[in-house]
Amino acid sequence: MTVTEVTEILAMLGEVPEQIRSLELAWLISEVEQRYHVTLQLGDADLAAMRTIPDAAATLRHLLGQI
Repeated sequence: MTVTEVTEILAMLGEVPEQIRSLELAWLISEVEQRYHVTLQLGDADLAAMRTIPDAAATLRHLLGQI
C-alpha cells in the first residue's frame, strides 16, 4: 500500500491529518479491508505503528503482503 493510497482514503473523511488518530485509523482499516476483500489481523504493535501516513502505508503494505 502506498502513501498516496493511504492519503486518498483518509481524504475521504475531509482534511488529511498529520497524525492518525483512532477515528481515522478505524476508517482506514475498514476501507482497506473493503478494497482488498480481506480481514486484517492487527496486533497492538501494528496499531501503534500506524500513527503517520507513511508508517500506516508501510504497516499495511507488510500486512497485505502476508495474506
